[in-house]
Amino acid sequence: MNSTQAEGNWDVVKGKLKQTYGELTDDDLQKTEGKEDELWGRIQKKVGKTKEAILDEINKL
Repeated sequence: MNSTQAEGNWDVVKGKLKQTYGELTDDDLQKTEGKEDELWGRIQKKVGKTKEAILDEINKL
C-alpha cells in the first residue's frame, strides 16, 4: 500500500466515523503522521467506546 492508498483509506474511515458519531469534528479526526494512538485516544474519549468497538461498528456500515 502506498501513501496515496493509505490516505484514501483514512478518508473513508474518517467519513464513516463522522456519520456514526456526529459529535466528532474535523479537528478530532485530524490525523498527523505518527500520532495514530493519540487520535484513537481522542476518538475513544469523545464517544466513550473502545477502539475495537468503534472499528466493529465501522466495519458494519
